[in-house]
Amino acid sequence: MKLTSLELMRVRTGDRLERLPVCGYHRLLFAIIALAFFFDNLDLAMMTYLLGSIRTEFGLTAAQAGMLGSASFVGMATGAISSGVLADKFGRKPVFQVSMIIWGVGSYLCSTANGPMELGAYRLLLGLGMGMELPLAQTLMSEFIPARQRGKYLALMDGNWPIAFICAGLMSYYVLSAYTWRTMFLLGAVPALFLIVVRRFVPESPRWLESQGRHAEAADIVDRIEQSVMRRMKLDALPEVTPAAAAAEPATSGLRVLWSREYRSRTLTVWGLWFFALLGFYGLNTWIGALLQQSGLGVTKSVLYTVYISIGGIPGFLWAAWAVERWGRKPACVATLVGGACMVFIYGRVAGSSPDPMALFLSGGMMQFFMFGMWAVLYTYTPELYPTRARASGCGMASTVGRIGSLLGPALVGLVLPVAGQAGVFCLGALCFLAAAGIVFRFGIETRGRALETIAD
Repeated sequence: MKLTSLELMRVRTGDRLERLPVCGYHRLLFAIIALAFFFDNLDLAMMTYLLGSIRTEFGLTAAQAGMLGSASFVGMATGAISSGVLADKFGRKPVFQVSMIIWGVGSYLCSTANGPMELGAYRLLLGLGMGMELPLAQTLMSEFIPARQRGKYLALMDGNWPIAFICAGLMSYYVLSAYTWRTMFLLGAVPALFLIVVRRFVPESPRWLESQGRHAEAADIVDRIEQSVMRRMKLDALPEVTPAAAAAEPATSGLRVLWSREYRSRTLTVWGLWFFALLGFYGLNTWIGALLQQSGLGVTKSVLYTVYISIGGIPGFLWAAWAVERWGRKPACVATLVGGACMVFIYGRVAGSSPDPMALFLSGGMMQFFMFGMWAVLYTYTPELYPTRARASGCGMASTVGRIGSLLGPALVGLVLPVAGQAGVFCLGALCFLAAAGIVFRFGIETRGRALETIAD
């Protein structure tokens, strides 16, 4: 039975989006949002390769270098919480665009810094833009892709993180051999112009419009999506959708939902997961290049070694994209965290014993396999835990709590390193991942294959 326009407006937007076959329209949207996500991660990854050079130029101690490495995470924590609240109030698309402008300006200003305090201030601004964009990318993607393939696409989007990590390393390897770290930040500002593409091709989330009572606008966007899907797949008609009376939308929205009786447990679980996972990840990865330099490698050689190690993250996120749909979100999350803890400990032992390069690459590659796989699961799992009226706030707050861990991680490593050496640093990282795995194992819920509205209800 074909529905009239008036009847379609009465059908929940989620029901209409869920019945669509995944096709070129979804893949184009994925490519645009994932590419913006990639450019953001490129800027974020640069500090791993540049911290050693910056520390040498400014004559910083280990603790001072750790504080500088943490500066962007202060901005990211602020950006994540503000973008979530703003996106739930004003929409996903406008806040997403503003975030790209902020990180572009911040990256350019970093290239002009003449001292560590000035660089720290600009890194904070850069972090503000990055912190705003990252949770919005996962929110947007989760609200467009049908449940049967949502996990795969969210995991693949986060696969841009290891690729960005590697690309930042390759750029650093060639740029630092002829120029300075300032050139890297200047190059990192250019992709902000991708904002033009986002503005042209990415629509506002119809699920968000519906949650705001703007049903006609939501229906209009879904109409255009359906027409695009039919044209691309050469269909005469789409699968039927049965009109259903939507449950009354509660009056509360945004941050208040996170602490409601229904969502409090999910909020505490995902906060613990993000805090310990990011404390361990950034505490280690921000320092990997500098630690290799401390072991006697030159600047460009340490950068190249870090790139080789990071290649392990590519099969890691591909495996995670398979595991979240085949095993489920919860077991995939626990597996990546426990595997990461084991390999972090092993890599710490190998790196501390001056091994041959092959042993370093193999243990480091397996470490990144699990750590970047962990990222893919995090970005898949988190937006599925909250209703549309609070999804961006939920993702933003989880990211904010994670950024507190990100802020503490590099600074803690700077304090632990002189006392316990590299072995102590990697033990700290392993314990963080085990703590995150324990929280998810005990309190996490499973969301695989369920529509966002069903999980929320």
